[in-house]
Amino acid sequence: MAKEKKVQQITDMDADFAQWFTDVVVKAGLIDYSGVKGFYILRPYGYAIWENIQAILDKRFKELGHHNVSMPVLIPESLLQKEKDHVEGFAPECAWVTLGGNEELPERLCVRPTSETLFCDHWSHVLHSWRDLPMKYNQWCSVLRWEKTTRPLLRGREFLWQEGHTIHETAEEAKEETETMLNVYAELCEDYLAMPVIKGRKTDKEKFAGAEATYTIECMMHDKKALQSGTSHYFGDGFARAFNITFSDRENKLRYPHQTSWGVSTRIMGGIIMTHGDNNGLVLPPMIAPTQIVIIPVAMHKPGVLDKAEELRARLEKAGFRVMMDDSDQSPGWKFAEYEMKGIPLRIEIGPRDIESGNFVAVRRDNGEKAVCAIDQLEEKADELLKTIQASMYEKAKANLTENIYPATTMDEAKAVIEKGGFIKMMWCGDEACEIKMKEDVGVSSRCIPFEQEHLGDVCPVCGKPAKEMVIWGIAY
Repeated sequence: MAKEKKVQQITDMDADFAQWFTDVVVKAGLIDYSGVKGFYILRPYGYAIWENIQAILDKRFKELGHHNVSMPVLIPESLLQKEKDHVEGFAPECAWVTLGGNEELPERLCVRPTSETLFCDHWSHVLHSWRDLPMKYNQWCSVLRWEKTTRPLLRGREFLWQEGHTIHETAEEAKEETETMLNVYAELCEDYLAMPVIKGRKTDKEKFAGAEATYTIECMMHDKKALQSGTSHYFGDGFARAFNITFSDRENKLRYPHQTSWGVSTRIMGGIIMTHGDNNGLVLPPMIAPTQIVIIPVAMHKPGVLDKAEELRARLEKAGFRVMMDDSDQSPGWKFAEYEMKGIPLRIEIGPRDIESGNFVAVRRDNGEKAVCAIDQLEEKADELLKTIQASMYEKAKANLTENIYPATTMDEAKAVIEKGGFIKMMWCGDEACEIKMKEDVGVSSRCIPFEQEHLGDVCPVCGKPAKEMVIWGIAY
């Protein structure tokens, strides 16, 4: 009966991937819907995942010399207008405050979609000398973008994120910062979230509004679509000129600093779900799972079972694992289904026979494999299994990525790739018109110009002109 119940709880991912995703985020207790379209409630279990990601990143940021700050939620329209490309890029997504109480405001205030303009205004007041540089800031906050089409975690109108903002004495320092932070995001995805990435540069058409260059990590989901999972932007001195941010250099001459920004949001949680999840629900990497191990006492009414389960819980907790024990009156079958849905990486079952034999049963969430382990080796086996699960999840996701990237030397080949699902790698002349034609004729956008280039031919398959570089193309969330 338990297996039947699990199957009925969520839509089959191969039948309707979008509905499967929505079922999982709701029924696993990650989010709830609010009374306003596109605004979602991040429930305790969902927020706990975000807190673990936040802790990893925050520690790394501080190791690299960044300081956390807090900027206002509202941006005056006049301030937003100072950087032309930036304001044009965000204009369709801006939400405006026009009343304060019952009084009309003298100037519209934008609810921040991002905070470049606020940081620039601040720096124009506090930067004086080259000795003040670099200024390396980060803030954890929510932002608001009035998306037309919304989906939980992937495209909400309000979402949580971190946005890093830095200014530097030289262009070289700023470019190095941009690449460093992209690598931090790649490490987060690969080492902690078990999500392999493609690192590269965005085309001019796809880069951030106001940036000279945007770098990205792109991940492949289970359904072979792309998720942009983190971006890092180099601004040059364009914002500094627009906001008149200057400093006295080492020769006592006024100069403009060079600027970066970079960010990761709660949409990365959607990436975890779509990379690792299955028809029983979430599958969480042990490194970021709020609960790494759940202990299920079997035949709790029998003498000694609860005491032994509590002993195992206490030992694991003392050893540093995130662990819980479920001693509720629900049936073991219900508990198995519940914690599979929640994606807890490792389940430990302990009953009278196990106690008698000095063993426990360990069940992996990622592949369902069971192992009978000695109780006196509890901590060692738990550590070994969790590390194995983490590595196995990464390898499975890596295989999905590498096996579903296909070269194309003609438009017909590109269309064939999209029909079966996957990323296209194809040479490109660098002309935006060809990029637009790929969207119109093949239905894909450029994901990035990967750092790891391959030579697949001498001409652009779209127009036949000489090719400049290889681009990864795909259908994106």
